[in-house]
Amino acid sequence: MHLPAAGTSGHKDNPAAGPLDMAALLTAAYDLGDMINQSADAADYLYWKAQLAQDEEAQALIRRFRKAKERFEECSRFGRFHPDYHEAKREAAELQRQLDECVSVRRFKAAEQAVDDMLHEIAVLLARAVSDDIKVPGSGSVQGGCGSGSCSGGCASCG
Repeated sequence: MHLPAAGTSGHKDNPAAGPLDMAALLTAAYDLGDMINQSADAADYLYWKAQLAQDEEAQALIRRFRKAKERFEECSRFGRFHPDYHEAKREAAELQRQLDECVSVRRFKAAEQAVDDMLHEIAVLLARAVSDDIKVPGSGSVQGGCGSGSCSGGCASCG
């Protein structure tokens, strides 16, 4: 995928590179997005996202975990001196363990990580095409979603 600049190559080794043709850049970005969406990793992610959304057992665990997590966060505001702190922590940890054992949650998280890894590799390649000095955030830096506290929020139950 070549991104032509207006009148120049636009390569990082060409300090005299002119302005970039934004239409060509946007077209290339959409093409890259289409290629990512057509990848096996993206298909696997979408499949397991749907499976997780339809897994009633997993959804019930996610709801229970959310409530337990909220309770623990409320207790945590007062620290370990809150009378329910240790029980709330134990309950949240137990529900997290149960979620981690759930096949649809585990497979969804693995598929999500594969897509995240692919996107990180692409980000590194894009950054290095511009300069070796550009910093790219590390893969896996996003937290949160599916109620398990360990997906990025892309699953249907995250809302």
